[in-house]
Amino acid sequence: MDNKYKIKLGISIGDTNGIGPEVIVKTLSDNRILNYCTPVIYGSAGILNKVRKALHAEHFNYQQADSAQALAPRKVNLVSCWEQDPEYQPGIPTPESGKASLDSLLAASRDLKAGFLDGLVTAPINKDNIQGEEFKFPGHTEFLTSYFDAPESLMLLVSGDLRVATVTGHLPLKDVPGKLTEQLLIRKLTILQQSLRNDFGILKPRIAVLGLNPHAGEQGLLGTEEAEIIRPTIMQMKERGHLVFGPYPADGFFGMQQYRHVDAVLAMYHDQGLIPFKTLAFESGVNYTAGLSIVRTSPDHGTAYDIAAQHVANETSFREALFLACDIVRKRQLETKHAV
Repeated sequence: MDNKYKIKLGISIGDTNGIGPEVIVKTLSDNRILNYCTPVIYGSAGILNKVRKALHAEHFNYQQADSAQALAPRKVNLVSCWEQDPEYQPGIPTPESGKASLDSLLAASRDLKAGFLDGLVTAPINKDNIQGEEFKFPGHTEFLTSYFDAPESLMLLVSGDLRVATVTGHLPLKDVPGKLTEQLLIRKLTILQQSLRNDFGILKPRIAVLGLNPHAGEQGLLGTEEAEIIRPTIMQMKERGHLVFGPYPADGFFGMQQYRHVDAVLAMYHDQGLIPFKTLAFESGVNYTAGLSIVRTSPDHGTAYDIAAQHVANETSFREALFLACDIVRKRQLETKHAV
């Protein structure tokens, strides 16, 4: 592949005291990744060198770049985000590690918005210690939705042919029923359909919609949201010619492996979708933010402070996040080329 057309992927380092730096170093120690993209880490040499030394990762090498406008092709690039490294205290969330994760995310996001990068892979942050004047969001998804001026986005978990999206994201469970409306469901289903077509190449996607209540409401005995909101929305989508089915009781749907017969599943809230997804695909799962003008992926795990610096963190999810970002960027590039 011509380096001129090599995909440039920004990588935000995440909370420096979590496992983000470790899974980044482990993933990029395999130089074959450079056949697919030019990785650009936003962090510091000090942190990376400490992790590389601890892991004995002699195959991990990088080139320091002054900016994303001056990258070395066929190399891992490092753009420094701060003059003085935060104190490296693996396993301990600190204000310094939170600020470092924000500085990295902001720098990568700025370069992505400016067009110097083709996509972004985000290592895990701590949603508490990253908070500040420039970050007042429940997580990456909400921040990036705002930063890239999208009216709405969708959290979509991906592992091979298993795709699970959520109508509501980082929201207290008690607030979920009050947020559900036909309009919201239609918007989320529309984003999901468009992403399945445009980002995953599924021309006529089949989508299963889960109910909110146990047994999908049991004909109103256990809740009315299915009859009043979810089922009418599904009927509207069917009348428009879309392959949307449900509502299904969540436990039976996953227990009977019905997800194997559709292209994606739409859950009503975070844990309803993420618990079965992570049970089925924890080490290989990827969090993709659908509905944005840019491509952003992340591993489906958190900072994992309890195993930081123990050298046991599994990098599979981060590697899959990087490859999925490459695939979607390449598909979008080809679609743009064919449209011209």
